[in-house]
Amino acid sequence: MTSGPGGEAAEKLSDHPGRVLTGIMLKIVSVAVFVGMSSCIKAAGTLPVGQIAFFRSFFAIFPIIAFLAYRGKLATAFSTRRPLSHIARGLVGVCGMGLTFFALTRLPLPEAITLNYAQPLLVVVFSAIFLGEAIHIYRWSAVAVGLFGVLIISWPELTLLRSGAALGDQEVLGVIAALVSAAISANAILLVRNLVQTERTATIVLWFSATASVMALLTLPFGWQALTPLQAGLLVASGFCGGLAQILMTAAYRHAEASVVAPFEYTSMILGVLVGYLVFGDIATPNMLVGGLIVVAAGLFIIWRERQLGLERTRTRKVASPQG
Repeated sequence: MTSGPGGEAAEKLSDHPGRVLTGIMLKIVSVAVFVGMSSCIKAAGTLPVGQIAFFRSFFAIFPIIAFLAYRGKLATAFSTRRPLSHIARGLVGVCGMGLTFFALTRLPLPEAITLNYAQPLLVVVFSAIFLGEAIHIYRWSAVAVGLFGVLIISWPELTLLRSGAALGDQEVLGVIAALVSAAISANAILLVRNLVQTERTATIVLWFSATASVMALLTLPFGWQALTPLQAGLLVASGFCGGLAQILMTAAYRHAEASVVAPFEYTSMILGVLVGYLVFGDIATPNMLVGGLIVVAAGLFIIWRERQLGLERTRTRKVASPQG
């Protein structure tokens, strides 16, 4: 799982209930804004994913720059000794982003959001494969249960794929795109884990937005569509929402530990069901609800397990450290 910025500072702040509550509220608001971003993209209609990714990345830069300027941190925000690492993270991230947007425009909103919950499960798998992290039976069991939940969500579309039903082609492609996106995004998180060891959060965010904007712009010759004023407005709004949500999420992790804040990511499932029904007429299917609850339960268990392991490591360090 990813951890937010602040680490040790956040752990100290967690002793203040007011700050913890502020962190939780900021996280919930950030999730709501992210759902708003997804809704804008879905409402814009079926457009080239490169075009959507450009608007989402480029216009996200403006609120982030304004926030950094307000905090007096803009002058050094782009400074880095690892530009190639940032570009690699941007390349992987924009591929995952494009597939996510493809899925959003072809699936009901609740389903598109819930399938993205496969990402933290795959982070556990890839951490073991690529980083050699020791993953014990508890987390492997949670991953297996969570992926079973993903299978439940996807089963209706996978059945369409097997039967070759033409009417379900777009839904099938949407599910495949969502799952591949989750796998790619899980790898992007591993790259971010490496970057946070030496880079500031603002640097990572700005480099990603800039790199993703350039890479998405390179898809222009492959056929962007002329936008209506409404579509252009929705895409610009999606970018601003993305940047604002990133700021709110970062602020949330400054107020409380990641293990306290992270579970509230799953409020997006509730918001997705509500917005999907009220705005797009999407009705959550029994498969989506049952599978989604299973995936959420697995994700919450992994978060809880990582918190327990973190507390054990802290106690071990305190016992091992010399006193006085």
